[in-house]
Amino acid sequence: MFEGFGSNKRRKVNIEDEPEHTKPWVEKYRPKKLDDVAAQDHTVSVLKKTLTSANLPHMLFYGPPGTGKTSTIFALTKELYGPELSKSRVLELNASDERGISIVREKVKNFARLTVSKPSKEALEKYPCPPYKIIILDEADSMTADAQSALRRTMENHSNVTRFCLICNYVTRIIDPLASRCSKFRFKSLDESNAIGRLQEISNLENVSYEKGALERILEISNGDMRRAITLLQSSAKRLGFGELDKVTSQEVEELAGLVPTPVLNEMIQRVSQGNVNGIIEYMNGFVKNGWSGVSVVNQLHDYYVTSNDYGTDFKNNISLLLFDTDAKLANGTNEHVQILNLLVQISQIPT
Repeated sequence: MFEGFGSNKRRKVNIEDEPEHTKPWVEKYRPKKLDDVAAQDHTVSVLKKTLTSANLPHMLFYGPPGTGKTSTIFALTKELYGPELSKSRVLELNASDERGISIVREKVKNFARLTVSKPSKEALEKYPCPPYKIIILDEADSMTADAQSALRRTMENHSNVTRFCLICNYVTRIIDPLASRCSKFRFKSLDESNAIGRLQEISNLENVSYEKGALERILEISNGDMRRAITLLQSSAKRLGFGELDKVTSQEVEELAGLVPTPVLNEMIQRVSQGNVNGIIEYMNGFVKNGWSGVSVVNQLHDYYVTSNDYGTDFKNNISLLLFDTDAKLANGTNEHVQILNLLVQISQIPT
């Protein structure tokens, strides 16, 4: 047996110990302090006040993915405790950990009831080091209702030494008794100016060249998710130097994101408008062999038909019903070829 692999326990890898040049850009450029968090001015201004006092409530961060919820709480804990004390004062549980009622009763409860360790003299000089610990429950909306109910008592009984931060995408999935015990902070999708500025900053630091409109296309595809935008930028940058590609282009970004190229989509729409069922069947046989995603086709057709001024309200309503039905069937794991073919044939029969 190899040395070090005798135990069945999972070995945790600390990404902070990883060299900077090997880190994913999402981690490399994660905000290190509250001032680095973009576009969440209200939340940052409120949390900054907690740095000057020892008073921190239980918190509930909610909003779309990739808007900086987890980054914000980690930046706050680093400014409260510093990098060393954070290791003993902060417990993070993610959705990858089991988070049923047993975990709340054991791991969370045991950590919450621990007395707070005394900070060193050096830490006190640099950081506030308030007399409580912080438990971060990321993706708390995936916890069972029983686990959330058990957590309610733990929050009450140990609030003198422990604060909780719940992070979720859907605040409606957090039970009311738990939500009412927390100060709520809503995170909104980054606006274009903030997001473009961040992507430009990362591109300059990584010496990435890009053509005009490429960063805007990345943001459009990412739909306000900064994590996805940075990952897509890194993927595009890794392609530079292969062949004749020396700049990140909009076409390259679409290719890496799995989107159907605009010329291909236009040809599909033209075939549909002709209303020739046999022609659509023949076209789809070749289309499927290229491996395009059915979900991407549905989303792009929705953007084209619903936002176009060339079609009337009745046509758009009928199209929307077909697209929603197809999207639901694809989500349930049906055959993409059959569903997209059925969608295109039905669209071709709708009178414009």
